[in-house]
Amino acid sequence: MKLHTLSVQDALNALQSKKEGLSEKEAGLRITRYGYNELSGKKTRSLLSRFADQFNDFMILILLGAAFISFLTSLFEGNADFTEPLIILLIVVVNAILGVVQEAKAEHSLALLQKLSAPEALVVRDGKRKTLPARELVPGDIILLSAGSKVPADARLLLADGLTVDESSLTGESEPVKKNAACKLAEETPIGDLCNMVSAGSVILTGHATALVAQTGMQTQVGKIADLIQQDTAPETPLKKHLAHTGKILGITVLAICLFIFILGTIQGRPVFTMFMTAVSLGVAAIPEGLPAIVTIVLSLGVQRMAKKKAIIRHLPAVETLGSATYICSDKTGTLTQNRMTVTEISDGRNVLSITSPEAKPILLCASLCNNAYFEADGNGNGEPTELALLTAAKEASLASPISDTRYKRLAEYPFDSGRKCMSTIHLLSGRSSSPLPVMPQDTYAFLVCKGAPELVLSRCTAFYENGSLTPFNAPLHRTLTDYCNRCAERALRVLAVAFRPLTDSACKRLTEHGTDASLAERELIFLGFLGLMDPPRPEVRECVRICREAGITPVMITGDHALTARAIAADLGICSRKDRVVTGSELSSMTEAELVDCLETCRVFARVAPEHKVSIVRALQARGEVVAMTGDGINDAPALKAADIGCAMGRSGTDVAKEAADMVLLDDNFSTIVAAVKEGRGIYANIRRCVHFLLSCNIGEIITILFALLFGMPSPLLAVQLLWVNLITDSLPAAALGVEPPEKDIMKHPPYHTGKSLFAGGLGYKIAFEGAMIGAIALMAFVIGNRYFHAGSTMTFAVLSLSQLVHSFHMRSDHPLSEIGFFTNPKLLLSFLICAFLQISVITFPFAAEIFSVTPLSGSAWCVVAVLSLLPLPIVEMQKRAHKA
Repeated sequence: MKLHTLSVQDALNALQSKKEGLSEKEAGLRITRYGYNELSGKKTRSLLSRFADQFNDFMILILLGAAFISFLTSLFEGNADFTEPLIILLIVVVNAILGVVQEAKAEHSLALLQKLSAPEALVVRDGKRKTLPARELVPGDIILLSAGSKVPADARLLLADGLTVDESSLTGESEPVKKNAACKLAEETPIGDLCNMVSAGSVILTGHATALVAQTGMQTQVGKIADLIQQDTAPETPLKKHLAHTGKILGITVLAICLFIFILGTIQGRPVFTMFMTAVSLGVAAIPEGLPAIVTIVLSLGVQRMAKKKAIIRHLPAVETLGSATYICSDKTGTLTQNRMTVTEISDGRNVLSITSPEAKPILLCASLCNNAYFEADGNGNGEPTELALLTAAKEASLASPISDTRYKRLAEYPFDSGRKCMSTIHLLSGRSSSPLPVMPQDTYAFLVCKGAPELVLSRCTAFYENGSLTPFNAPLHRTLTDYCNRCAERALRVLAVAFRPLTDSACKRLTEHGTDASLAERELIFLGFLGLMDPPRPEVRECVRICREAGITPVMITGDHALTARAIAADLGICSRKDRVVTGSELSSMTEAELVDCLETCRVFARVAPEHKVSIVRALQARGEVVAMTGDGINDAPALKAADIGCAMGRSGTDVAKEAADMVLLDDNFSTIVAAVKEGRGIYANIRRCVHFLLSCNIGEIITILFALLFGMPSPLLAVQLLWVNLITDSLPAAALGVEPPEKDIMKHPPYHTGKSLFAGGLGYKIAFEGAMIGAIALMAFVIGNRYFHAGSTMTFAVLSLSQLVHSFHMRSDHPLSEIGFFTNPKLLLSFLICAFLQISVITFPFAAEIFSVTPLSGSAWCVVAVLSLLPLPIVEMQKRAHKA
């Protein structure tokens, strides 16, 4: 039932209510019918159930199987080395715990939404006023609202006296909304234009009202937002999709190869148990169980770097996802703009005036006098945002505060109302010598100041003040002033006209003592000038938009503001041109999904939108294969923040609901931080690809070493424990050190990586295969040389396989040759190389470790051969890079 379309009496009749309120008996019956006025949540699953669900993944199951088999291997060999299975189990359990924590996001958002409901409400029942818990309100209740009240439910206004409401947390717009109980509206009126309704969670700024409760609980606007959050599930990140796909293919492939090796060895007459242990060990070594941990480490380090840049990452994959973003859908107010009304232009209608010019002072003085805002002792402003903006401009012009300036005593006020669209005050001037007021007749000390809508104020003017003299108002002058106002509107400026009227003693006495109608006071005015106000764009946003476009990212403005204002600001920022189409919320409501997808091909600005429209836009972009980042700060942004691939909430101005629904919180509310996050995200994705490149090429080298030795009829070159050690060495520090490689200088000159592409796109699969074959061939060469010349084939293979992989890690840093990026520019990688090389040499050199790994001491000449073979990847891969670059 849409009560905004009905008159006051019809609305009461529709809900079978009356101005004396419901009876307690009827209210009790309606609670049974409608339920309590509170937000409901999804039925929560047990912690154990959510934890168990984390193991419903193919790669996780493979890892658990690998852990079990590795445990059996250690048990049957009798060496009681359970390091590998324990590491695998630890990784899996940590990942499961993180998954459970992430699932609590929507539930926590709902808990914060519930805090928005007013705890108590002043209600009329049985003709008497009483205070009740807000949860006991029902449709049909009569509630009383006053300045400072939080609205407890969606309600139809019955009476409203000077009522203004802050709906910024619901609509995203900072301008207070003036309400009018008497009007009837069209059925499809947008939320931001429902002037005869108030919404749950909004705050009464001025005035008081009596209202009829229309909807409660989940039927309110806040409830619908909560329902949207419940319905939405956060999409998988591109990295998670790629790794899941890679893990499944890799797991199946490795298991097939291990089975083949076991069968081949058995056919060749090798001991069955030995071949089983070798195949199992190779399977454990070849599956990069360290990859999830390495990815977590890389993302965690990225989170730490982002925190230093004032971006708090709430979910580890968030930075990587932002790095792949192709669209940034941004709310206007508080994100692209400063969320603060500001006087940006002063004019006499013909010329733009400097704020400190003598011509501007009379305009600013009168605007500050006809004003109810004020500055507190600590400098904080108090009052309606537009009036605060006027007061701030007067302060910047070095004009004294009207409160402290005793020269202008206020005698009377005609408050603003929607019919007159202006406000007037009458003052008594105590001295003329230092006052910037316009020239006044001799012996005249009282005056009236009027400010308001230009069309209304100009219609009451009879003279034009300019350079200390008065000019009679005429039609050409009126057209000139009207044309100026129209040009301001095109630039998204809200224009106020300021006028002045000297009053004789008798006129002043008549107007102040007898409560004369405002229309009699607001006449024969002298026009002073115009004040243009707007919520200005953040100064850094223009450059950020340019960088986004250069990086292949399309910025889109989604706002609840009017279309003309949205287009003007978007054009100023470079998001669109002044001729581009702006799509409104009513147009969105009438579009099919296919029409919306087509519309997004060219449209970059959406105005007068509701929360569900924002979600629709995000989903339509995702349907086109785009990776969508959504920025916002209000309650109304929460569903879209959650639906987007990554949600970015504002830390200063953002509501708690938006922050909890988001993946990333910008502490400084600075759009430029998003650009830094994009760069960091791209760098992190590149580093994860480096880790995958390194680990898989090394693991393929291990598989080739074992497989081809068997195919050529050679003895097994490596024991199970040696394979596990090599795997532990290469999967740990070097891979983690690659994760801190700084982003390449030109990373923001390239378009985002396409989420539909394989993780191995761009020739990565070929490089992994080539380099894996290279490592395997070098290890087999060490095995042949060791057996023929040093009688230490297994030991030399063990050493070369491990050390060559450590050398190979330096190639992973960039596709550019090492001579261009510098060999020592990643000190962490250099340190990891030294530590792991020391450990590898130690297990061969020290007798105790050598006995565990079944190796023999190597002579000096054997170590020289090991060194030469281990360094071979350097020239080979460098030549490969230069050939590819050519």
